[in-house]
Amino acid sequence: MSEVRNVIIIGSGPAGYTAGLYNARAMLNPLMFGGYMSGGQLMLTTDIENFPGYPEGISGAEMMMQLRQQAEKFGLEVHDKDVSKVDFSSSPFTVTVEGEEYKSHAVIISTGAEAIWLGAENEDAQKGRGISVCATCDGAFFRDQEVLVIGGGDSAMEEATFLTRFASKVTIIHRREVFRASKVMLDRAKTHPKIEMKMHRQVKTWLSDDNGLTGAILEDPRDGSTEEIGVTGAFIAIGHKPITKFLDGQVETDESGYIVAKEHTMTSVPGVFAAGDVVDTRYRQAITAAGMGCQAAIDVEHWLENNIHN
Repeated sequence: MSEVRNVIIIGSGPAGYTAGLYNARAMLNPLMFGGYMSGGQLMLTTDIENFPGYPEGISGAEMMMQLRQQAEKFGLEVHDKDVSKVDFSSSPFTVTVEGEEYKSHAVIISTGAEAIWLGAENEDAQKGRGISVCATCDGAFFRDQEVLVIGGGDSAMEEATFLTRFASKVTIIHRREVFRASKVMLDRAKTHPKIEMKMHRQVKTWLSDDNGLTGAILEDPRDGSTEEIGVTGAFIAIGHKPITKFLDGQVETDESGYIVAKEHTMTSVPGVFAAGDVVDTRYRQAITAAGMGCQAAIDVEHWLENNIHN
């Protein structure tokens, strides 16, 4: 492709679509490669009730469709394809998609982070039907119900403690005796009257009926013995992994692979920006990702004005 674009956005979701909306309205003619799973993690979320402006709630997939339609209305060009590699060593930058090279003066990376799933039997069928990876997003759907939290780190303890606001009982499942969680977080969970802990347990199979999740078969990894537990909700909190492998180390990341912001939303490479869960290890919310997408788009506008279009 001989044309050099002002900005290419890699990845969709709230961050990418918001960046696309702002850059399109700024007449920058942005090009987005949204990925084969366009819309990101929210495509797995059935109901969103905590995004401002939707008093009746909205499904994740529907929200992503609306964000995309709004951005496209103002001129965002979207291709539902994955980026295989990038070259940020010289300007304009090169983005390779299915063997084709695209050139751009600026790039926004908004590929997000994917939750690490257990891979237990029947898991795929129950994603969004009782199994979640975000207590903040979905906890309110489980009022007065019994739920599981799987994990042994701070995020698992935090999710479990948060869920006690809604659930009648929270059982933490951990495959080992020793927890990775900090002492403060662990003690808070251990002493909460609504929280029970089951060590040396891992989920072997998820149980369900036509209405969704009904429980799980737990296995003791030491001897293979099993037991059944009845729950209507489960929250997997064993971590996330940022989608940054395609960058091949060309921008600075932390030890977990999350992109490190250097100046506002700009990465270690001038002209390359990042927004959303690919940067954010703390909040991981649709609203914060959208806000960062706005910030990245404005940063791109200013950078192009000062470095390319002056």
